[in-house]
Amino acid sequence: MSKKTAIVWFRQDLRLHDNEALTEAIRESDAVLPVYVFDERVFSGKTHFGFSKTGPHRLKFIIESVADLRRQLKEKGADLVIRVGKPEEVLFDLARQTASFAVYCNRERTSEELKVQDALEKNLWSIGQEIRYWRGKMLYYTSDLPFPVSQTPDVFTQFRKEVEKFVRVREPLPVPTDLQLPLITFDKGKLPELADFGWENHSGDSRAALAFEGGETAGLARLKHYLWNSNKVKTYKQTRNELLGADYSSKFSPWLAQGCLSPKQIYYELKQYEAARGGNESTYWLFFELLWRDYFRLIGKKYGNRIFLKGGIQGVINRSWSEDREKLFAWILGETGIPFIDANMRELRETGFMSNRGRQNVASFLVKDLKVNWQMGAEYFESTLIDYDPCSNYGNWNYVAGIGNDPRENRYFNILSQARRYDPEGAYVKHWLPELAALPPELIHQPDQLSKSQQERWQITPGRDYPKAMVSTRKWAS
Repeated sequence: MSKKTAIVWFRQDLRLHDNEALTEAIRESDAVLPVYVFDERVFSGKTHFGFSKTGPHRLKFIIESVADLRRQLKEKGADLVIRVGKPEEVLFDLARQTASFAVYCNRERTSEELKVQDALEKNLWSIGQEIRYWRGKMLYYTSDLPFPVSQTPDVFTQFRKEVEKFVRVREPLPVPTDLQLPLITFDKGKLPELADFGWENHSGDSRAALAFEGGETAGLARLKHYLWNSNKVKTYKQTRNELLGADYSSKFSPWLAQGCLSPKQIYYELKQYEAARGGNESTYWLFFELLWRDYFRLIGKKYGNRIFLKGGIQGVINRSWSEDREKLFAWILGETGIPFIDANMRELRETGFMSNRGRQNVASFLVKDLKVNWQMGAEYFESTLIDYDPCSNYGNWNYVAGIGNDPRENRYFNILSQARRYDPEGAYVKHWLPELAALPPELIHQPDQLSKSQQERWQITPGRDYPKAMVSTRKWAS
């Protein structure tokens, strides 16, 4: 008697713990074939404005995550089939080869992912198979919410009040112990390298806040470190806006984005921590950030492609937004002449990461001060961020551009006051802009205002040693 085989398609759920698609496939079949496909359109394609859809920092993290998943599966007597191509074609071919009955996956909701899902489903129907969808990205199950997705509140505070006290977070699913591979033998596939997608191998920047390593193993280790080993979660609310160091914030986001960490796992670990060591405003604030992540995903489901369009979910286009590539690339390269902006952008370019405080400031500067189309900045973030998630990324850009979920009209960041508040001594700026290291704290954020004598004293001449300011810092000083 032949075994009933299920294919498990890993996507942004690169973990064994709390993986509903994997758990259900094991429960409903005799044998499971785990598969990961490096979609050539995602890893070699371009965005609308010409950026690589997946830059080298995130690609390195994903490759490490897939390697860790394969290693863990092998420890359980299984393996991971790895392919490069189009998932709707690769999985269809594997379905025919294994005579499987279904492909199991955790559902994605944004347009590019939906097209792939739909194409695979159509192909599978032609041979009498199907996709079975499960849930893997959110803290809450949509079926548990007190409203349908289409009625998700348009203001976060209302969403939070309707959900946090009344909806239970389901317990995370355990790591499966029984993984039986199908008897058929075929090539499991080679793990690709950065060079296979046109990127040079790199060892990272020594100035990075954290040497992010992809994979469930590293993600769970980070969770343990931030809560139990370092106890830093106790001060999260007070330190989350800091700019230097590994532990000023949780930095769970890259592992969450690739599904190496389940938000439910973080929540229940946090509850265990509170029970053992006590909760406070900071431990609540970590939960608060998980709520925001769910909220952006629900808004992405509610509004669909509108989060990607120029007018955002409000459908309002600011006619002053240009597509000035000279301004855009000065911003990208960290050459705007505004130290706080340039330091953040150089950190992003060199490491693939930037603090949340930095992201809000650089986005506001691009859109509100340089008046560049926000979509160009959002696409650059999509390409470069190690923790890119479509709903969170585009939701936040909608927010800053004033076309998203924000009850405050014309939200604007005073870059100089932000710099002085969050980098008062200029330590962060000097970390990423060593050419300004000689300047004292009172001058570090305004090199464009240096007098001739100050330029001579500190050997800093705008336009020679550091770019001239694209926007005078006097704008924010008044």
